[in-house]
Amino acid sequence: MKLNWANRLTIFRILLIVPFVIFMLKINNPEHGNTVRYIAIVIYLFMTISDGIDGYLARVKKMATKLGAFLDPVADKLLITCACLLLVSQRGHIEGFLLPPTVVVLIIGKDLFLLLGFVIVYFITSQFLIAPVLIGKIATALQLSMVGAILLAPEISSFIPGWIWFLRFLWWSAAGTAILATLIYIRNGSRYIEQYEQKQTLQ
Repeated sequence: MKLNWANRLTIFRILLIVPFVIFMLKINNPEHGNTVRYIAIVIYLFMTISDGIDGYLARVKKMATKLGAFLDPVADKLLITCACLLLVSQRGHIEGFLLPPTVVVLIIGKDLFLLLGFVIVYFITSQFLIAPVLIGKIATALQLSMVGAILLAPEISSFIPGWIWFLRFLWWSAAGTAILATLIYIRNGSRYIEQYEQKQTLQ
């Protein structure tokens, strides 16, 4: 199967997670100063911008494929999971802007529940259910914004003194929408299974 440009960008975005993690793990090494954080920020910004570009290519340029529909959310979830685990760790956190562990648990927990639900739906129906909902997209956007806002916090907070309060609002909003998205996905998955079983009964 020949990959189109939307899928190539998505795969490249997934590959870029590796250097992003490597630089983030060195972020609190005094030998590197702010250099590795700036490099990590550039990589992160490129990944988020490319996310918008491949979405544009898929929707507007008619490059949407089943592979892309699967890989795009996987890329987002891998990036957000890695970033959250780094920003809550001693090696990868931003000094003075440590991400609360509760927020990380709620965000990653949502993705684990979705993965479990995805597997359950497949084993029951033998079909892949990929049906994004609006609140899920909002949750992802908030999570991506949260990570970027934390990475840039040392610079922004120097001329916006209340930045930490905005960050707290952002990360709890990201966690709250993750919980809401999980509940909606559970409801939709349950309905899908019920409809499938009803069809099987009628056949």
